[in-house]
Amino acid sequence: MNPYEIPASIQPLPNRALLASALSAESRWIILKELTKGEPRMTMELARLIGTSPDATAKQMIMLRRAGLVEQVYGRLYTIPKKYLPQPGQPVVDFGHCLLRLDAAG
Repeated sequence: MNPYEIPASIQPLPNRALLASALSAESRWIILKELTKGEPRMTMELARLIGTSPDATAKQMIMLRRAGLVEQVYGRLYTIPKKYLPQPGQPVVDFGHCLLRLDAAG
């Protein structure tokens, strides 16, 4: 373990208001479900998945990133922080305030 890393148990949780706002669109639920698979995805790939333009999807990703639900890695790729994935590869995300079961999304 990195001695400078903050343990997941004491890392701050996403802001509840931003979390609720970010989860208000079905397209963002579909994006989160795709990202639970563990593979970082580009905006273009996510746009095809939800059937919108890359520009519209980029706005969705900004909302999810500002809420702290996804992170941008390797330049243009997005992923869900591992601390929120209790069962990697499963459509479940634990944001501390709420547990999302995304099997029915999309």
